[in-house]
Amino acid sequence: MAAKPTAAPILFDRALLRARQRRAEKMGGATFLLDRVAEDMAERLHAVLREFSSAADIGTPGSQLRDALAGRVGRLTRIDLPDRESEPLALAPQSIDLAVSALALQLVNDLPGVLAQLRRAMKPDGLLLAAMIGGDTLTELRQSFVAAEAELEGGSSPRVAPFADLRDVGALLQRAGFALPVTDVDRIVVRYDNAVALMQDLRRMGAANVLVERRRAPTRRATMLRMAQIYGERFADPDGRIRATFDVIWLSGWAPHESQQQPLKPGSAKASLAEAVRRGTE
Repeated sequence: MAAKPTAAPILFDRALLRARQRRAEKMGGATFLLDRVAEDMAERLHAVLREFSSAADIGTPGSQLRDALAGRVGRLTRIDLPDRESEPLALAPQSIDLAVSALALQLVNDLPGVLAQLRRAMKPDGLLLAAMIGGDTLTELRQSFVAAEAELEGGSSPRVAPFADLRDVGALLQRAGFALPVTDVDRIVVRYDNAVALMQDLRRMGAANVLVERRRAPTRRATMLRMAQIYGERFADPDGRIRATFDVIWLSGWAPHESQQQPLKPGSAKASLAEAVRRGTE
Protein backbone atom coordinates (compact mmCIF):
# COMPACT_ATOMS: atom_id res chain seq x y z
CA MET A 1 0.00 0.00 0.00
CA ALA A 2 1.38 3.40 -0.97
CA ALA A 3 2.16 5.74 1.88
CA LYS A 4 -0.10 8.74 2.30
CA PRO A 5 1.55 12.10 1.53
CA THR A 6 2.67 13.97 4.63
CA ALA A 7 0.60 17.04 5.39
CA ALA A 8 2.45 20.35 5.43
CA PRO A 9 3.14 21.65 8.95
CA ILE A 10 0.95 24.53 10.05
CA LEU A 11 3.40 27.30 10.91
CA PHE A 12 1.30 30.40 10.37
CA ASP A 13 -2.07 31.49 11.75
CA ARG A 14 -3.46 32.88 8.50
CA ALA A 15 -6.72 34.10 10.04
CA LEU A 16 -4.63 36.18 12.44
CA LEU A 17 -2.53 37.38 9.49
CA ARG A 18 -5.63 38.77 7.78
CA ALA A 19 -6.67 40.51 10.99
CA ARG A 20 -3.20 42.03 11.35
CA GLN A 21 -3.27 43.23 7.75
CA ARG A 22 -6.67 44.88 8.26
CA ARG A 23 -5.35 46.58 11.39
CA ALA A 24 -2.30 47.81 9.46
CA GLU A 25 -4.52 49.42 6.82
CA LYS A 26 -6.46 51.30 9.50
CA MET A 27 -3.19 52.46 11.10
CA GLY A 28 -1.93 53.80 7.77
CA GLY A 29 0.21 51.05 6.32
CA ALA A 30 3.98 51.16 5.93
CA THR A 31 4.21 50.19 2.26
CA PHE A 32 7.78 51.09 1.25
CA LEU A 33 8.76 47.44 0.66
CA LEU A 34 5.62 46.70 -1.32
CA ASP A 35 6.02 49.91 -3.32
CA ARG A 36 9.55 48.93 -4.28
CA VAL A 37 8.63 45.36 -5.19
CA ALA A 38 5.66 46.49 -7.30
CA GLU A 39 7.87 48.89 -9.25
CA ASP A 40 10.56 46.23 -9.73
CA MET A 41 8.00 43.69 -10.91
CA ALA A 42 6.66 46.11 -13.51
CA GLU A 43 10.22 46.60 -14.80
CA ARG A 44 10.89 42.87 -14.92
CA LEU A 45 7.70 42.23 -16.83
CA HIS A 46 8.54 45.05 -19.22
CA ALA A 47 11.65 43.09 -20.19
CA VAL A 48 9.54 40.05 -21.17
CA LEU A 49 8.78 40.50 -24.86
CA ARG A 50 5.31 39.00 -25.01
CA GLU A 51 1.73 39.89 -24.22
CA PHE A 52 -0.32 38.42 -21.36
CA SER A 53 -4.08 38.31 -21.77
CA SER A 54 -5.17 36.54 -18.58
CA ALA A 55 -3.21 37.13 -15.39
CA ALA A 56 -3.77 36.38 -11.71
CA ASP A 57 -2.45 38.26 -8.70
CA ILE A 58 -1.85 35.68 -5.97
CA GLY A 59 -2.46 37.06 -2.51
CA THR A 60 -0.66 40.40 -2.84
CA PRO A 61 -1.80 42.81 -0.11
CA GLY A 62 -2.86 46.33 -1.07
CA SER A 63 -3.31 47.75 -4.56
CA GLN A 64 0.28 48.74 -5.35
CA LEU A 65 1.04 45.79 -7.62
CA ARG A 66 -2.20 46.02 -9.59
CA ASP A 67 -1.64 49.77 -10.06
CA ALA A 68 1.93 49.20 -11.26
CA LEU A 69 0.84 46.58 -13.80
CA ALA A 70 -2.13 48.53 -15.15
CA GLY A 71 -1.95 48.48 -18.93
CA ARG A 72 0.76 45.80 -18.96
CA VAL A 73 -1.61 42.81 -18.77
CA GLY A 74 -5.00 42.33 -20.36
CA ARG A 75 -6.92 41.16 -17.29
CA LEU A 76 -5.57 40.84 -13.75
CA THR A 77 -7.73 38.85 -11.36
CA ARG A 78 -7.01 38.85 -7.63
CA ILE A 79 -6.83 35.36 -6.12
CA ASP A 80 -6.78 35.11 -2.34
CA LEU A 81 -4.56 32.60 -0.59
CA PRO A 82 -6.87 30.41 1.52
CA ASP A 83 -6.71 30.41 5.31
CA ARG A 84 -6.89 26.60 5.35
CA GLU A 85 -4.27 24.78 3.29
CA SER A 86 -6.78 22.11 2.30
CA GLU A 87 -8.68 24.69 0.25
CA PRO A 88 -7.52 24.95 -3.39
CA LEU A 89 -6.77 28.19 -5.18
CA ALA A 90 -9.70 29.51 -7.18
CA LEU A 91 -8.00 28.82 -10.52
CA ALA A 92 -9.07 26.40 -13.24
CA PRO A 93 -6.43 24.27 -15.01
CA GLN A 94 -4.64 26.07 -17.86
CA SER A 95 -6.68 29.22 -17.30
CA ILE A 96 -3.97 31.91 -17.00
CA ASP A 97 -0.82 32.86 -18.87
CA LEU A 98 0.68 34.95 -16.06
CA ALA A 99 0.73 34.62 -12.26
CA VAL A 100 2.25 37.38 -10.14
CA SER A 101 2.61 37.66 -6.39
CA ALA A 102 4.30 40.27 -4.19
CA LEU A 103 5.28 39.70 -0.56
CA ALA A 104 2.63 37.05 0.13
CA LEU A 105 4.08 33.58 -0.43
CA GLN A 106 6.44 33.70 2.57
CA LEU A 107 3.48 33.21 4.93
CA VAL A 108 1.97 30.20 3.14
CA ASN A 109 1.96 26.99 5.14
CA ASP A 110 2.20 24.73 2.08
CA LEU A 111 4.36 26.58 -0.44
CA PRO A 112 5.12 23.44 -2.51
CA GLY A 113 1.38 22.80 -2.80
CA VAL A 114 0.63 26.39 -3.85
CA LEU A 115 3.37 26.33 -6.50
CA ALA A 116 2.04 23.01 -7.84
CA GLN A 117 -1.46 24.50 -8.11
CA LEU A 118 -0.11 27.53 -9.94
CA ARG A 119 1.75 25.28 -12.35
CA ARG A 120 -1.50 23.42 -13.14
CA ALA A 121 -3.32 26.72 -13.65
CA MET A 122 -0.79 27.96 -16.22
CA LYS A 123 -1.34 27.71 -19.93
CA PRO A 124 1.64 26.25 -21.83
CA ASP A 125 4.43 28.83 -21.88
CA GLY A 126 2.76 30.79 -19.10
CA LEU A 127 4.93 32.71 -16.64
CA LEU A 128 5.09 32.80 -12.85
CA LEU A 129 6.81 35.89 -11.44
CA ALA A 130 6.80 36.40 -7.68
CA ALA A 131 8.68 38.12 -4.88
CA MET A 132 8.68 36.84 -1.32
CA ILE A 133 10.47 37.69 1.91
CA GLY A 134 13.22 35.18 2.70
CA GLY A 135 16.88 34.63 3.47
CA ASP A 136 18.27 36.66 6.37
CA THR A 137 15.29 38.98 6.73
CA LEU A 138 15.13 40.55 10.23
CA THR A 139 18.15 38.54 11.38
CA GLU A 140 19.15 41.44 13.64
CA LEU A 141 15.77 41.44 15.40
CA ARG A 142 15.78 37.67 15.75
CA GLN A 143 19.27 37.64 17.33
CA SER A 144 18.44 40.49 19.69
CA PHE A 145 15.26 38.85 20.97
CA VAL A 146 17.02 35.49 21.46
CA ALA A 147 19.79 37.13 23.49
CA ALA A 148 17.39 39.19 25.62
CA GLU A 149 15.06 36.28 26.40
CA ALA A 150 17.94 33.94 27.18
CA GLU A 151 19.29 36.50 29.62
CA LEU A 152 16.03 37.49 31.34
CA GLU A 153 13.62 34.59 30.82
CA GLY A 154 15.84 31.52 30.60
CA GLY A 155 14.92 30.68 27.01
CA SER A 156 13.61 32.13 23.76
CA SER A 157 10.23 31.87 22.03
CA PRO A 158 9.47 31.99 18.28
CA ARG A 159 9.37 35.64 17.27
CA VAL A 160 10.48 35.88 13.63
CA ALA A 161 9.13 33.53 10.96
CA PRO A 162 11.46 30.93 9.44
CA PHE A 163 12.23 32.09 5.92
CA ALA A 164 13.16 30.03 2.85
CA ASP A 165 16.53 30.63 1.24
CA LEU A 166 17.38 31.07 -2.42
CA ARG A 167 18.28 27.44 -3.12
CA ASP A 168 15.16 26.13 -1.38
CA VAL A 169 12.93 28.29 -3.57
CA GLY A 170 14.70 27.23 -6.77
CA ALA A 171 14.30 23.57 -5.85
CA LEU A 172 10.59 24.06 -5.13
CA LEU A 173 10.05 25.61 -8.58
CA GLN A 174 11.63 22.56 -10.21
CA ARG A 175 9.66 20.21 -7.99
CA ALA A 176 6.42 21.94 -9.03
CA GLY A 177 7.25 21.34 -12.70
CA PHE A 178 8.25 24.82 -13.83
CA ALA A 179 10.73 25.07 -16.69
CA LEU A 180 13.65 27.51 -16.84
CA PRO A 181 13.45 28.42 -13.13
CA VAL A 182 15.37 31.52 -12.03
CA THR A 183 15.83 32.95 -8.53
CA ASP A 184 17.72 35.95 -7.23
CA VAL A 185 17.73 38.06 -4.08
CA ASP A 186 17.41 41.80 -3.52
CA ARG A 187 18.83 42.77 -0.11
CA ILE A 188 17.29 45.92 1.31
CA VAL A 189 18.80 47.46 4.45
CA VAL A 190 16.54 49.95 6.22
CA ARG A 191 17.77 52.19 9.04
CA TYR A 192 15.72 53.16 12.09
CA ASP A 193 16.23 55.39 15.10
CA ASN A 194 15.74 52.39 17.38
CA ALA A 195 14.22 48.91 17.64
CA VAL A 196 10.88 50.28 18.83
CA ALA A 197 10.51 52.24 15.58
CA LEU A 198 11.23 49.04 13.63
CA MET A 199 8.59 47.13 15.58
CA GLN A 200 6.05 49.90 14.88
CA ASP A 201 6.78 49.66 11.15
CA LEU A 202 6.33 45.88 11.22
CA ARG A 203 2.89 46.33 12.76
CA ARG A 204 2.03 48.91 10.10
CA MET A 205 3.09 46.36 7.45
CA GLY A 206 0.78 43.74 8.96
CA ALA A 207 3.94 41.74 9.59
CA ALA A 208 3.75 41.22 13.35
CA ASN A 209 4.22 37.69 14.67
CA VAL A 210 1.61 35.23 13.32
CA LEU A 211 3.45 32.01 14.14
CA VAL A 212 1.17 29.32 15.55
CA GLU A 213 3.81 28.55 18.21
CA ARG A 214 4.17 32.18 19.28
CA ARG A 215 4.04 33.05 22.96
CA ARG A 216 0.53 34.23 23.81
CA ALA A 217 1.49 36.32 26.86
CA PRO A 218 2.53 39.94 26.19
CA THR A 219 6.26 40.57 26.04
CA ARG A 220 7.59 41.78 29.38
CA ARG A 221 8.67 45.40 29.37
CA ALA A 222 12.09 44.49 30.74
CA THR A 223 12.62 41.99 27.92
CA MET A 224 11.60 44.51 25.26
CA LEU A 225 13.92 47.17 26.69
CA ARG A 226 16.83 44.71 26.89
CA MET A 227 16.16 43.56 23.31
CA ALA A 228 16.30 47.17 22.11
CA GLN A 229 19.52 47.75 24.05
CA ILE A 230 21.18 44.63 22.58
CA TYR A 231 19.99 45.61 19.09
CA GLY A 232 21.63 49.01 19.45
CA GLU A 233 24.85 47.53 20.79
CA ARG A 234 25.23 44.96 18.01
CA PHE A 235 23.63 46.48 14.93
CA ALA A 236 23.96 50.26 15.11
CA ASP A 237 25.90 52.45 12.69
CA PRO A 238 28.33 55.11 13.96
CA ASP A 239 25.49 57.67 13.99
CA GLY A 240 23.51 55.50 16.41
CA ARG A 241 20.79 54.38 13.99
CA ILE A 242 20.14 50.65 13.73
CA ARG A 243 20.02 48.46 10.60
CA ALA A 244 17.23 46.06 9.62
CA THR A 245 17.75 43.57 6.79
CA PHE A 246 14.98 42.58 4.37
CA ASP A 247 15.86 39.95 1.75
CA VAL A 248 13.39 39.86 -1.14
CA ILE A 249 13.67 36.59 -3.08
CA TRP A 250 12.55 36.82 -6.70
CA LEU A 251 11.40 33.66 -8.45
CA SER A 252 10.25 32.98 -11.95
CA GLY A 253 9.43 29.91 -13.98
CA TRP A 254 7.57 28.94 -17.13
CA ALA A 255 4.96 26.31 -17.81
CA PRO A 256 6.71 23.89 -20.22
CA HIS A 257 6.22 24.43 -23.93
CA GLU A 258 7.88 22.92 -26.99
CA SER A 259 9.18 26.32 -28.10
CA GLN A 260 11.37 26.69 -25.01
CA GLN A 261 15.07 25.94 -24.94
CA GLN A 262 15.60 22.28 -24.11
CA PRO A 263 18.58 20.62 -22.38
CA LEU A 264 20.74 18.41 -24.58
CA LYS A 265 19.93 14.70 -24.54
CA PRO A 266 22.53 12.46 -22.87
CA GLY A 267 25.23 11.52 -25.38
CA SER A 268 24.39 14.29 -27.84
CA ALA A 269 27.32 16.55 -26.96
CA LYS A 270 29.78 17.21 -29.79
CA ALA A 271 32.82 16.87 -27.55
CA SER A 272 33.43 14.86 -24.40
CA LEU A 273 34.09 16.38 -20.97
CA ALA A 274 37.45 14.61 -20.89
CA GLU A 275 38.44 16.27 -24.17
CA ALA A 276 37.39 19.69 -22.87
CA VAL A 277 39.43 19.22 -19.73
CA ARG A 278 42.45 18.05 -21.75
CA ARG A 279 42.28 21.12 -24.01
CA GLY A 280 41.99 23.41 -21.00
CA THR A 281 45.27 22.13 -19.61
CA GLU A 282 47.26 22.47 -22.80
